[in-house]
Amino acid sequence: MRIGALNIYPPLILAPLAGIANLPFRVVCRRGGAGMVWSEMISARALAFGDRKTEGMGSFDPEEHPVAAQIFGRDPTEMAHAARFLSAMGADVIDINMGCPVKKVLKSGSGVQLMREPRLAMAIVSQVAQAVKIPVTVKMRLGWSGGEENYLSLGKAFEDLGASALTLHPRTREQGFSGLTRWEAVGKLVREVRIPVIGSGDIQSGEDAARRFRETGCAALMIGRAALGKPWIFRGIHAYITGSPGEDDHAFRTK
Repeated sequence: MRIGALNIYPPLILAPLAGIANLPFRVVCRRGGAGMVWSEMISARALAFGDRKTEGMGSFDPEEHPVAAQIFGRDPTEMAHAARFLSAMGADVIDINMGCPVKKVLKSGSGVQLMREPRLAMAIVSQVAQAVKIPVTVKMRLGWSGGEENYLSLGKAFEDLGASALTLHPRTREQGFSGLTRWEAVGKLVREVRIPVIGSGDIQSGEDAARRFRETGCAALMIGRAALGKPWIFRGIHAYITGSPGEDDHAFRTK
């Protein structure tokens, strides 16, 4: 898989787990076989106000590259500033969060709330893409609810505005992290756009990964909660889907 000029291998990525995907955990997951890692969400507004703690979240270790810095916010100017700051700190990719369903994030008008405001969402992607020379990606959901699914139209718009890849978690905001993931939607997005699509949600094993790659044609898979307590899961899944000798994914299952 390629994001801009970056070659991502294996195509298995650590998800931007809030409060978990800090620098040490990202390094451990890279050692565990992740082809790329995503930072936890970084507030664009906090960076705009020079918050020292938030600025510290933009520290990257040579061992973790390639690494994407995920930003959230709703002000296009602040988001562009955050992208420039994190690019200067050494991020390889800037990812825009349009998928978080947590109430605290929604109250700020960020996360998946932006999918209900397409013009603002497109303005953010446009300004961030113009602000930096590194690739810009977007992580999103199906939409706000079953009656407000606009991931296909937004995905195409983001591609036209300069996004280099898209990540889709195939649930709505109403579902949160429960209910069935609709992986057929990932396949629909793959067919709709020319840029790489990363599928995210409920990947627990090599069997899961092989099935999702086969069913959707997605370029990569994002793994989050399944990596908690077993950051080597990436290597196990890769061994399973490639049929390589060595670590078997079955050895990494939760007892």
